[in-house]
Amino acid sequence: MNITEIAKRAGVSSAAVSRYFNNGYISEEKQEAIRRVVEETGYRPSLQAQTLRTKKTKMVGVIVPKVASASIGRIVEGLLSVLNESEYQMLLAVTQNDPQKEVEYLTAFHEKQVDGVILIATVFTAAHKRVLKGVSVPVVIVGQYLSGYCCVYHDDYHAAYDLTKLFLEKGRKNLGYISAIQQDKAVGESRYKGYCDAVRDMGCGELAQNVSTAAFTVGSGYEKTGELLAKCPDLDGLICATDTMAAGAMQYLREHHIDVPEKILVAGQGDSDMARVTAPPLITVHYSYEKSGEIAVQMLMGLLRHEEGAVKEVKLGYHIVDLQRES
Repeated sequence: MNITEIAKRAGVSSAAVSRYFNNGYISEEKQEAIRRVVEETGYRPSLQAQTLRTKKTKMVGVIVPKVASASIGRIVEGLLSVLNESEYQMLLAVTQNDPQKEVEYLTAFHEKQVDGVILIATVFTAAHKRVLKGVSVPVVIVGQYLSGYCCVYHDDYHAAYDLTKLFLEKGRKNLGYISAIQQDKAVGESRYKGYCDAVRDMGCGELAQNVSTAAFTVGSGYEKTGELLAKCPDLDGLICATDTMAAGAMQYLREHHIDVPEKILVAGQGDSDMARVTAPPLITVHYSYEKSGEIAVQMLMGLLRHEEGAVKEVKLGYHIVDLQRES
C-alpha cells in the first residue's frame, strides 16, 4: 500500500491523503473516507519517508539524570500525559547523574535531529552552555533556571525558607540542614540559601553553619545525619533537601534510639511516597512535578509551531505538607 492506492480506494486525490497524514486541512467528508480505508487496510505511513519529506522526525529527546527518582518519575509522567495525546514520541536518555553525559546527549540529539529537546537538568557547566548555544532545535529546561532559555522551574528558595521558618515557629531552636551539592542551583544552592536566610531573618544566623552535604540517596542521608549530630549533638530539628535524604536521616535516628519528633523534628522536600511511609511521616514540601512536565511539553509544542508570544519562563509554586499533623 502507498498513498496513491489509499487515494484510489478513498476516492480522493493523493494530495488529500498527504495532507491527512501531515495534519493539513481537508474536508470532514474526505477525512472520514481516508480514515475508513486506513482502518480497513492497517496502512501506516513510512516514518523515514515522512522525515525525508518534511524534515521532521516527530521525536522529542528527553534527558533525565536518573530513573530511580520519585520527582523525575513524576515529571516524566507529566511529559507523557501531553506527548501521548500528540503526534510526537519520546526518546529518553538517562545520564546517571553525570553532567558530562548531559552534554553528550545534547550533542547526540542535535546530530540525530530530533525536533526538540526537554532537559531535566542538574548543573550547568561551561560545556553545557556552549553546547546549548549550538543546538539548532528548540530546548526547554525543566527543574532549573537558566537565563536566556525556556525554563519551567520551582520556587525552591521560598519553599525552603518557609519550611525553616515553620520549624522555628514550632519552637525548634537548634536546627541542622542536610544539603545537596551547591552546583545544583535549584535543589542544592537555592534550598540551602532559603534555609540560611530564614535562620538569619529569625535572629539565629549561626544555625547556617549546622550543615552537611549529601548525595541523593537514603544511605547518604543516613551517613550525613551521623556526621551532623557528631558536630551538633544538641539538634532539635533537621531539614533535608530531599525526602530521600530525610528517610536516611529517620533511619539513623531510629537505629540510635533518638525519638522523632519529640527529640528531633525532621523534614524533607518533594512530597514523595517515601515521606508517607516513614514512622512518623515526614513534614515535606509539595512541588508540582507533574505539572512542570506538562507545561514543558506545551511550551515546546508552541516553539515547534513558531507561535508568537510563547512563554519563556514558568516558575511554579509549592505548599508545605505536615503529614505528622494530618496523621
